[in-house]
Amino acid sequence: MVWQKVKESLRTTLVENIYTLWIEPLVCVHRDQKTIRIACPDRFYRAHLSQHYLKLIQDSVNAVDGNRPQVDLCEANQKTLPLPSPTVQLRLPLVPAGGSQIRALHPRYTFDEFMEGESNLLALSACKSMAEGKDTVGPCLYINSSTGLGKSHLTHAVAHQILATSPATRLYYLTAQQFSSEMVREIQANSMDRFKRKYHDHCDILLVEDVHSLTGKKKTQEELNEILDTLIKGGKKVIFTANSAPRELNGIDNEFRSRMTAGLVTSIQAPDLRTRERIVLKKAQLLGLALHEEFVTYLAQHIKGDVRQIESAIHAIRAKSALLGGRVEMALIREVVESIVGRPDDLSALTISEFVSAQFQVSVLDMQSRTRKKGVLFPRQVAMYLSRLHTKDSLADIGKVFGRDHATVLHAIKVVGDRILRDASVSSQVELLNKKVKRIET
Repeated sequence: MVWQKVKESLRTTLVENIYTLWIEPLVCVHRDQKTIRIACPDRFYRAHLSQHYLKLIQDSVNAVDGNRPQVDLCEANQKTLPLPSPTVQLRLPLVPAGGSQIRALHPRYTFDEFMEGESNLLALSACKSMAEGKDTVGPCLYINSSTGLGKSHLTHAVAHQILATSPATRLYYLTAQQFSSEMVREIQANSMDRFKRKYHDHCDILLVEDVHSLTGKKKTQEELNEILDTLIKGGKKVIFTANSAPRELNGIDNEFRSRMTAGLVTSIQAPDLRTRERIVLKKAQLLGLALHEEFVTYLAQHIKGDVRQIESAIHAIRAKSALLGGRVEMALIREVVESIVGRPDDLSALTISEFVSAQFQVSVLDMQSRTRKKGVLFPRQVAMYLSRLHTKDSLADIGKVFGRDHATVLHAIKVVGDRILRDASVSSQVELLNKKVKRIET
């Protein structure tokens, strides 16, 4: 069969782990003299293959089939062609098989699937720079954030891109705990020379997650510090992730701390409202769940931290709605939110500022700035007006959110009130926002 011969050809062309992850799951679902249709497990695979491997596949088809049929990538129809997603743990290039320190790469943790926002833009740009081999962030990148905000997604994305574009790169990706365990095993086996050669001489880029877990492990810190020094001097790249900034890590040797910060240190903050809304929509679409705008806003308003909580909420909504015949109602949304984050807190000026920011497409940072541009001034005044209307915050408390005093807040409330009376379009706009805030409130 043509496709089987093509796969055999690709197996000899590609690195084993890339073939296993990206080619092995593919199935030929149709072939004639003009077309050969190849089914991918999902749209992510289709997009990735189209971008990175379609030309290679087409060349192989042309070499095997004299008719030179056009390769057409499609998504598998799960009803007519059940096509399992790969379950093989991806082994990185030139890393010995069976090493427990090697982490499985999530196939959807790529740059294309990462939800960009103000809270993570610098970390995202830095990881892309690292993956592309640029020197813009220095030899070492340190990313810290609370759990569930995207550290692992970005490190997986770096590995994915390097595997796709430079498969011969010697890349090691593991947690700090896995590194420590490996080192202990090598010490017990009296094989530290082999351990040192592996990281000193056969590593081009090192990714270590959760370095905060090395607290108090002085010997591991010393060994990793020595490796880090060698890699940096050799022009190699290193990425660390942790749950705290370097200066906040207790029980970490100062020399190791200093070397970890030899390049860029950046953090990922909780996503703003607009980003959370996009995340809700994205997660819902992936599960085939249609959510009304009102439900999207409610979820984004009340689930503010761990992005995994948003995903958990979407799964719960989908499961519960299926038991109700596919209906999604606000009562169900509230029930799910309460089960995940508890009873929603009362509205605050900060929450309303995020809401207004998303409605006017103006960042919260802009509204907190000193600018008096019309495109920022009016949303800021409306946010203050709605905050006074819907929260128990004092004028001074509202002012603190926007970096203003209580007199400025009072003036903003008066300005918006006057415009509502004089301008029908402003009145309608504020009334619509008012109704949306009420729905969030309840």
